[in-house]
Amino acid sequence: MTQAGILLIIDYNLSRVADVAHMVAYARERHEMRTLLVRANPGAHDLSICDEVIDLDPTRADFVDLALTQLAPRRDALRGGIVFSDNAVHSGALLLERLGLRVDNAMLALGAFSKHAYRLAERHHHALLDAQHVFAPDCVSITSVAELKTFADAHPDGFVVKPSCEGNNRGVIVVRAGDDLRAVFDEVAPYLAGGVICEQMIPYRREYSYDGIGTLSFVTEKVSATGRYPVEVAQVLPARLTSVEQHTLERAGQLCNMLVGQRDGPFHNEIKLSDEGMHAAVVEPNRRPGGMKIWSLAEAVYGIDLYALWVDSVLGASSASILPAPKRQAATVMLGVPHDGIFSPASLGDGILLFEQVLTATSAQHNLRPGQLHPGEFGWLSHDARIVHAVAHDNADFVAQATIILDTVDAEGHGDTRNADIRDIVATLRDRWLTMLSAHHVPVLEIAA
Repeated sequence: MTQAGILLIIDYNLSRVADVAHMVAYARERHEMRTLLVRANPGAHDLSICDEVIDLDPTRADFVDLALTQLAPRRDALRGGIVFSDNAVHSGALLLERLGLRVDNAMLALGAFSKHAYRLAERHHHALLDAQHVFAPDCVSITSVAELKTFADAHPDGFVVKPSCEGNNRGVIVVRAGDDLRAVFDEVAPYLAGGVICEQMIPYRREYSYDGIGTLSFVTEKVSATGRYPVEVAQVLPARLTSVEQHTLERAGQLCNMLVGQRDGPFHNEIKLSDEGMHAAVVEPNRRPGGMKIWSLAEAVYGIDLYALWVDSVLGASSASILPAPKRQAATVMLGVPHDGIFSPASLGDGILLFEQVLTATSAQHNLRPGQLHPGEFGWLSHDARIVHAVAHDNADFVAQATIILDTVDAEGHGDTRNADIRDIVATLRDRWLTMLSAHHVPVLEIAA
């Protein structure tokens, strides 16, 4: 299908630059379309990827009106729009509605931007959620230590404090009885301008995400750290689930989509599951692809390019509604450091080569056949020297991110009896990485006391 015109992309996080470049290339090659990007403070990389760039912050109160004015000369050429960041999920949807382009409901999209707005929507529909065994935690907005203490008194078994509008696990703190509430409040104080919430602890241990686009969906298993900072250390696909557990997560994920107005676009709903698999609770909704390369994992496992489907969908093309059977297992792994300090990858040489050495050692430890475990993508999260913590406070405390792929059939296409569980491989890989850093005397300098 050939369609002349412009594809509008509204904002993205810099960690997604490769995904944006992929969609731009697909729109150009498949649909012969130009691309126009709207984001705040665009850089040279934006100009190198897209045909046109408009400098405009989607969090501005007057974003829609300003965008309409600047887009007016190109309005007749706009054929479709993609909203690719949490900051733009609400304002970007409002803009696309005003432009008359395909987009999921803009009014309800606020719940996919503000965690507090989503909890208020759950509270409004609590009877519906209760009937479907979806637990909705108590949640309040706070602006002072006194309000924090009031919530703590009401929830002596513990609770979570986090920014209302912030991603990547930044600012998320688990509070237990006896914790210093003044210290907790000081830690989240930088987020007060955008809102800070206290949230009842969800009484379920296991966490997954309900991912997909339109009616096409899959479930990803999340591996998170325990303790004060519950950051994500890995994403695994496909998730290990019984049919009952699968149904419970799908039901919760679909209800979540309804509350935030998703119908045709992408979604990444983070959900916790009870031990018996009959109850679930939404951690947070997202009307965008999941981070940590989840859609890349899906392409490795199912053989479908979801980014291409996203472009097709906003241009009115129909897409698949059922995924094929998984071909392999895949995971995204966050890699850290052995101790607190100032880390710089500059003296390490080729990081990809080092990672492949770690992967080879991991494969041997699990007695995998040659070539059964292979790398997907590897990248340093920053090339600058910076302070990182061995116990990660958020995703910024990791130094690298990698994806790995595990074949589940042998060369003849039969099931491989030596096939290991990729979750065990992830744990080994992260340990081997730390051992490699220590063995290579990586420049992680101790912070002076």
